[in-house]
Amino acid sequence: MKNLFSLKQEFAVVTGALGKLGPIWIETLLEAGAKVFALDHPEAKISQGYKSLQGRFDKQHLQLAFADVTVREEVEAVYQKCLDVFGVPSILVNNAGIDQPPGQPDNACCLEDIPLELNLKVFEVNALGLFLVTQVFGGQMVKAGRGSIINIGSLYASVAPDSRLYDHIECDPPFLKPPAYGASKAAAVNLTRYLATLWASCGVRVNALSPGGVSGDQDPDFRRKFCERVPLGRMAEASDLSGPLLFLASSASSYVTGIELVVDGGFTAW
Repeated sequence: MKNLFSLKQEFAVVTGALGKLGPIWIETLLEAGAKVFALDHPEAKISQGYKSLQGRFDKQHLQLAFADVTVREEVEAVYQKCLDVFGVPSILVNNAGIDQPPGQPDNACCLEDIPLELNLKVFEVNALGLFLVTQVFGGQMVKAGRGSIINIGSLYASVAPDSRLYDHIECDPPFLKPPAYGASKAAAVNLTRYLATLWASCGVRVNALSPGGVSGDQDPDFRRKFCERVPLGRMAEASDLSGPLLFLASSASSYVTGIELVVDGGFTAW
């Protein structure tokens, strides 16, 4: 069974490496034996979570590069760096994305006043950026005849946000989860199915992993209301996400492609 989940001799690329979930995916892959090339936006700051990984893993196993996932030239330049350092990747985790957490209502506005530019930017990164990175890196995996691509979705790809979770937040107008966020994640899930069927005969599997709410610095009222909405009664911890990612990345899921693995404590079952 250990061999099923081993990633020794594997090389992974993770986008959105410096965000909240990036270090979780990276640590999982490294602990399983993979080498990881981490990728994030040039303006992204190195997070504490990523710094911790840098202290534990040397450059023979973990490297970081910067590129805007919506600019093909930058993504292709990073691919060349990956090729020089580790070779053709066998795992791609498309994690880069734009969201507005409930603790940041500064840009709150009424639905009818949401700028088109904001919606376009969310789709550009969450869906089109995912597609562009997959074109560049996934295309090479197809040529190599093997690989696992994991697109990070969201429970909001399947259900609408419950506005009651946010009604305690004091702002005018009331806080709204950006409507483009869930729509873009739904697009990512559908792209997963498209790519999975297209590349199945080439030895490349494509799946989506959609987390529910992940524990962080949310305010107490939000946490309480969210946990009451989850059958398992709590938010996800990093350890809850590691196993599902490892499953999809490893040969344990060798006959699995085109699925959305929802890891939400039962949120979408109600």
